[in-house]
Amino acid sequence: MKNKRKPIVFLLVMTIITGVLSLSLMLINVVRGNNSKYVDIDFATIRLVQTLEPKEGDPIAIVDTTLGEIRFVLYPKYSPQAVKNFTELAESGYYDNTYVYDSQNGAYSGLGAKDKNGGVEGGLDQPRERIPRELHQDLWPFRGAVCMVTTAFEQSFKEKFFGGGDYYCGSRFNIMNSIAFDDEKAEELRAISGDNLLTDTFVEKGGIPNFSHQMTIIGQTYKGFDVVDKLASLESKTNGTYLVPVEDVMIKSVKISTYTAEDEGNKGDLE
Repeated sequence: MKNKRKPIVFLLVMTIITGVLSLSLMLINVVRGNNSKYVDIDFATIRLVQTLEPKEGDPIAIVDTTLGEIRFVLYPKYSPQAVKNFTELAESGYYDNTYVYDSQNGAYSGLGAKDKNGGVEGGLDQPRERIPRELHQDLWPFRGAVCMVTTAFEQSFKEKFFGGGDYYCGSRFNIMNSIAFDDEKAEELRAISGDNLLTDTFVEKGGIPNFSHQMTIIGQTYKGFDVVDKLASLESKTNGTYLVPVEDVMIKSVKISTYTAEDEGNKGDLE
């Protein structure tokens, strides 16, 4: 009798264990969902605002570098905290005489560092370097996108176990140029995204798809794409973290303004 009961007891124990494991997995999935910092993309409602022309009165930034001028429209509607931080820094003169500290083989450049090697003056604990990451389904790392560099990633004990966490950005920014797109890459992107419009825009405009929803995007270049190309393709040497330009390239100033009819004579690659 005792021998007959052993398999029954074992079966009951295994059933309980399986139930507990299933419940645990369900809870983990729920918590992961609640702690997700990424954006659910609805391709039925997506609006690729970076392909649109700037409108009269839109806020813009004019970045004057030693290699020429770049103009980009700002997106306070989508990234209000980061745009506010960038605008305040620009208006205070923070970016004057800062360095282009990274030039990534034609793909993108890094700008706005006080230190030519990419260091942040005063460290990363300052309020200007602790801006929560802001993501939106309408913003993508197309060529000319202005993306704020991530400064920190923090997790609570629970988030380390169940997933989730908070990303922050700061004062430095990347300007996207582009990877090379061939038919194979285009088909891979189409298969991953499942959306022809997004894939076609990346192929037509250029950009870096694998940076999608990794950084806060504050703006889109509309003038000065030749300078974007130059900044991303400088002769550089590695310092272990960045590809630092051999010869110093500087931001002379960043001016915050509004888009006017005067800009309409040259809209760069948005046409």
